[in-house]
Amino acid sequence: MPDVPPVSSLASWEISMIDSFVRAASLIGLPRSIGEIYGLLYCSPEAMTFDQIVERLGISAGSVSQGLKTLRQLGAVKLHYTPGSRKDHYLPELSMERLVRGFIKDQFAPHLESSAERLDRIEAQLADEADTPLRKHAEQRLNTLRTWRRRTEKLLPLALAVLAGGRSLLSSDDTGPTDVI
Repeated sequence: MPDVPPVSSLASWEISMIDSFVRAASLIGLPRSIGEIYGLLYCSPEAMTFDQIVERLGISAGSVSQGLKTLRQLGAVKLHYTPGSRKDHYLPELSMERLVRGFIKDQFAPHLESSAERLDRIEAQLADEADTPLRKHAEQRLNTLRTWRRRTEKLLPLALAVLAGGRSLLSSDDTGPTDVI
């Protein structure tokens, strides 16, 4: 495996691409380092080791360790066997469907499941309140949250189905529609 140049030698296109992933990670509430790690792996033509990632990005080993752990849990990074090497090598997941599925399964779905319990607790707290216009207002807002939760619960399978079925509408490299009439 060729040596990977240090951070100071990142090409301008790599910096720009990594920045795109940093911004995307930020949008979904993930730390900057996760976007940097995924972006670097995305740019790399070969699987990279932990040490190469640390050296190339110039970030702490702790950040890389935690970032790789999170990315693996999300299914955004996978291990790659490299003959003759005892070190783990990492590759990015390139399937949008798998990335979104991993995020929904590990980040979004647990929050959605626990939200039902939180809404039930709020309802119990409201039951202890005196029957006032403020309580009625709070109950209306609670009902709105329940509606939003139910709609989101219905939307997730649809979003996943669109991702899975949408492949037939895209070319093999997922760059855009093919044969649309």
